[in-house]
This record gives sequence, C-alpha cells and structure tokens, in this order.
Amino acid sequence: MKIVDIRKKSTNDLAVQSTQLREEISEMRRRLYSGEVTNVRAIRAKRRDLARVMTVLGEQLSKESI
Repeated sequence: MKIVDIRKKSTNDLAVQSTQLREEISEMRRRLYSGEVTNVRAIRAKRRDLARVMTVLGEQLSKESI
C-alpha cells in the first residue's frame, strides 16, 4: 500500500482500515502459530501498512484539532 493512496483517504476510512489491518494481523499470527502459514513476510508487510495508516491518521487528527 502506497503512502500517497493512504493520504487520499478520509479520517473515518483510515480508522476502519486500521481496524481491519489489526484483525488481519491477528488472524495471520494465529495461522502462523498453528502451522497453517509459514510466510512471515506477509505479516511484516501488514504491520508496515498499519504503521503507515496510523501515521497518516495521527497527522490528519492533529490537523483537525488545530
């Protein structure tokens, strides 16, 4: 996911997307621990996407409060 695409989204969309990413990460971890999936890089990519979303969300919220 590109940062340019994330910046185009609204605050509500980013909040929903962050929730979805958190659920996907927890599901992927569950699958990893149960042995169904061995691709650790996919989890890493999702975590990085979540970090990008949370960064932009924080920026947007700070702009709205000013």
